[in-house]
Amino acid sequence: MLPIGDDNRNRRIFPFVTYVLIAANLVVFFFKLTSGDLFILNLSFIPSNFLADPAGNAITLITSMFLHGGWMHLLGNMLYLWIFGDNVEDRLGHFRFLLFYLACGITATLVQFFFIANSSIPNLGASGAIAGVLGAYLLLFPRGRVYMLFFRFVTPVPAWLALGFWIIIQLVSGAGSLASTGTTGGVAYMAHIGGFLAGILLTLPFRRKIRY
Repeated sequence: MLPIGDDNRNRRIFPFVTYVLIAANLVVFFFKLTSGDLFILNLSFIPSNFLADPAGNAITLITSMFLHGGWMHLLGNMLYLWIFGDNVEDRLGHFRFLLFYLACGITATLVQFFFIANSSIPNLGASGAIAGVLGAYLLLFPRGRVYMLFFRFVTPVPAWLALGFWIIIQLVSGAGSLASTGTTGGVAYMAHIGGFLAGILLTLPFRRKIRY
């Protein structure tokens, strides 16, 4: 099952921050294609480097959010940001949404770091930040209509079902990976879980304050 859209009839503002974030990820990816491995190593979050020198590597908590390992990694993340980001931005406002996105991404990376602090493998991708967007969407639009592609059929399902299914997969996969190897493997499941929970917690204080 793959989300391909949602109901935007009640969206009130143009989500330019969401679109700027998507554009920034695309630009960085194309630049990465022509810059080689050194570009990735310099901007990725490397847990062992951060452990040795947190202040000197703090900037990679942000720069790593705009790097992706391949086309599928990039396009999958941007699809989720395009579908769910605009609605969350509509409720939080442009500036608050940008801060929210960055905070979720940083939190997600730090949660992942807790489990793999000695790893020298570069961590990169917007998945943690986008997981935060999904958490906010679930809290703000639990009954919102999400259109899912299931084989060749498109069917609308409530957000609580679509996103609830997503986080269950992350929890089960993350627990299974930790139990079998002691790490989270090549997929940053702990970052997904951490970002999702951060999204819910950061949105919770504003849930009743934001005009519906």
